Amino acid sequence: MTVQSLPDGKAIVIMGVAGSGKTTVGELLAERLGLPFRDADGFHPAANVAKMSSGVPLVDEDRWPWLDAIGAALRDAGGQGIVVTCSALKRIYRDRIRTAAGRPVAFIFLDGPRALLAERIGSRKGHFMPPSLLDSQLATLERPAADEGALTVSIEPPP
Repeated sequence: MTVQSLPDGKAIVIMGVAGSGKTTVGELLAERLGLPFRDADGFHPAANVAKMSSGVPLVDEDRWPWLDAIGAALRDAGGQGIVVTCSALKRIYRDRIRTAAGRPVAFIFLDGPRALLAERIGSRKGHFMPPSLLDSQLATLERPAADEGALTVSIEPPP
């Protein structure tokens, strides 16, 4: 998949672990395509934010309503299109988003080395996701399979 081959309506999810640059890349892509942008952090209920802030990883039961809300935002954007960020760490999470969206969704996976991710997380200010949860996210991550049609992009060059 390339940016030129994105589905009609451009329902796009920028995915990856914490520190991969989802927000930065998502904002840049949305601006370039003239689409609205939504950050997945804004979809988390307060209980999820509190849990992560205290260094406790989320479990699937915490994620289902969050993933459904992201899918609904993709669905509700309709033909206008939208760019949304979401870690979407497991295939089942991406499938849940696709189902809730009820339309084709393009996933762009931001991938990079642990050392760079840790450096980026460590330099962030004011974010609820502590660096201690990076290894949990990497352990949970299921890179998109070939049949998912995701575009994998390296985080090593500048956005």
